[in-house]
Amino acid sequence: MSPDFSSGLVPAESWTKTLESGRAWFHSRERGLWEKGATSGNTMEVVEVRLDCDLDAVLLRVRPAGPACHTGAESCFFNETG
Repeated sequence: MSPDFSSGLVPAESWTKTLESGRAWFHSRERGLWEKGATSGNTMEVVEVRLDCDLDAVLLRVRPAGPACHTGAESCFFNETG
């Protein structure tokens, strides 16, 4: 099963690179296509891939080789709201 790329929410190129390499690849407006950890060594080995019910969002379960965030934090999701 593959994501629905028609909505533009899941970039096809990062999906393909992730599946081919077994490591997490991302796409951002600033950096374009990039492999997590290519320069820092903090790669993410993909353990499991899941798609949501609409096939327009991807959830990767990974085994990180170091901090996930460029700030050195374990996760990028450390800012609380409210």
